[in-house]
Amino acid sequence: VPDESRTFGMDAFFPTAKIYNPKGQNYLSVDRDLVLAYKESPLGQLIHPGINEAGAVAAFTAAGTAYATHGEPLVPIYVFYSMFGFQRTGDAFWAAADQMTRGFIIGATAGRTTLTGEGLQHADGHSPLLASTNPAVLSYDPAYGYEIGHIIRHGLERMYGPASEGDNGDRNLMYYLTVYNEPITQPAEPENLDLEGVLKGIHRISVSEQAGPKAQLLASGVSVPWALDAQ
Repeated sequence: VPDESRTFGMDAFFPTAKIYNPKGQNYLSVDRDLVLAYKESPLGQLIHPGINEAGAVAAFTAAGTAYATHGEPLVPIYVFYSMFGFQRTGDAFWAAADQMTRGFIIGATAGRTTLTGEGLQHADGHSPLLASTNPAVLSYDPAYGYEIGHIIRHGLERMYGPASEGDNGDRNLMYYLTVYNEPITQPAEPENLDLEGVLKGIHRISVSEQAGPKAQLLASGVSVPWALDAQ
């Protein structure tokens, strides 16, 4: 995570998962009296390189190739402002693909309206297009938590599970998911969920009961509730 852990609400991980530092914590943090204070440890699971997206992608690549370099399968999850991923460090992701990196890339606070108060440099609505140009990246723009759960599980199975029919045996993949911080009602997973459709990137959420001519409404991510309202 390059710098934005607290923006993403990930500071809850600090006391338990801890921030990785090979020498441990050798200073008193200014937030030490808080419940969610910085905690550094040689056993930390969070890599916090600061405002250094290039360094963060390098760390992601090192962890995502550990299965080959060190014989230790690791599953890095790189979380960042979505605007500062494929737009700012796109070539580094191509280098990661060349090195057969495996892992998950989470473009957080995605969308054109998520952080408009910070200027256009944060108004991302196109990173999935940039990600889709990389042949080693599978890009998703999910709306609901249950979709994210299935996508992550499928990614883990494809990277390190038994080979399954239809994946061409290619395990060297990076999954890119855009997620938002706008309020969306999270429904329970429907019993008749089209799981194959979710993993392919398109599935039906709702059927109109209205009489008369019908139109197909296509939406993803934060725009799914708008499509449901229009229906």
